[in-house]
Amino acid sequence: MKQVKIVGIDVAKLVFQVHAIDASGKPVMRKQMRRTELERFLGSLEPCIVAMEACGGSHMLGRFCRQLGHEVRLISPQFVKPYLKSNKNDQEDAEAIVEAVQRPGMRFVALKDERQQIHLAWHRIRDRLVRQRTALMNELRGLLLELGIVFPAGVTILRRGMQKILDGSLIIPMDMKPIIEHLYKEWMSLEERISVFENGIIKQYRSSPVSQRLGQIPGIGPITATALEASVGNFHSFKNGRALAASLGLVPRQCSSGGKTTLRGISKRGDPYLRRLLIHGARSVIMRCKGKSDRRSRWIQEKLQTRGFNKTCVAVANKNARMCWALAVHEKDYDNELIRSC
Repeated sequence: MKQVKIVGIDVAKLVFQVHAIDASGKPVMRKQMRRTELERFLGSLEPCIVAMEACGGSHMLGRFCRQLGHEVRLISPQFVKPYLKSNKNDQEDAEAIVEAVQRPGMRFVALKDERQQIHLAWHRIRDRLVRQRTALMNELRGLLLELGIVFPAGVTILRRGMQKILDGSLIIPMDMKPIIEHLYKEWMSLEERISVFENGIIKQYRSSPVSQRLGQIPGIGPITATALEASVGNFHSFKNGRALAASLGLVPRQCSSGGKTTLRGISKRGDPYLRRLLIHGARSVIMRCKGKSDRRSRWIQEKLQTRGFNKTCVAVANKNARMCWALAVHEKDYDNELIRSC
C-alpha cells in the first residue's frame, strides 16, 4: 500500500467505513472494518491525518488515534454534507469527509478529553432530570386545574399548595388524593436526584480555577461556568470572543447579496444547552439591573429601550460569552470595565 496521507472514517458503533488517500489525492483504500480491525489498521499506519465527523464515539476514537501519533481533525456534519457527490451512504460519507478536511478554510471541532466528557455527563443527566421535573409539575397543574384548583406560576407556590392538599387544608376528591400523593412523592424523588448532580457540579466548579473565574461574571453561575469549560476545553482554540459567541449560535444569521446586508435572527448553531444556560442567565441579569448605575447596567438599560427584552437577552448572553473567552484566555478576574472591550 502507498503512503497514506489522509484517512476519512465514517464513525458507527460496530462497523466503520474507511476512505484513505495518498499524497497525490488518489484513493488507496475503500473498506468497511469492524472496530478491532480498524484499530489494527490505524496502528499499522505512519502518522497521518485522521478525519471524522464530530459525533457520538468520535472523541474517544480521536483520542486513540492521537495516542498512535496521528493528527485528528473532527468536522461538524453540516460542513461535510456539501461534499457528498450523490446519494448518502457510508462510503460516500467517508469520501466526503476526506474532501472536506482538505479545504483550507475548514473549521474543526476541538477534541474533548475524557475528563471533559465525564463532566458533561453530569450536566446531561441533571438537565434530563430537570426536564422530567418540569413535565411532572405541569402534569400536576393540569390535573388540579380540572378540579378547579389553580396555582400561580412558580415552584415554591406549587409546593406550598401540594402541602395544603396533603395535610387536608385544601380539599380534593378522595379518589384523586392517592394520585396526587404518588405524583408528589415522584416530584420529591426527582428533587433529591437533581440535588445530587448539582452538588457534583458544584464540586467541579470549586476545584477549577477557570470555572471560578467565569463564575464571577453576572449571569454565569457554577452550572454555566462548568458546562462552558467542559464543552470548550481550550479557549485558545477560538481566535477571539466573537468566535466563541458565534460557535454558540448567539450572533445574527446573515443572508446578504448584491451588496445589500440582511441580518436575521440568531443562527442557533452549536450546543443548544450552553446557549440556553447563557440566555437564562442573561434574563436574570436584566431583571435585576433596574435602578443600578454601573456601566454594565446602563448598557443593558439602553439596549432595553432600543431593542426590547428578548433581543437584549441575546445581546447580554453574547457579551457574557465574549467575557468568558477574555477571562479564560487572559487569566484575569472579572472587571465591570470589560464591557468596553468585549
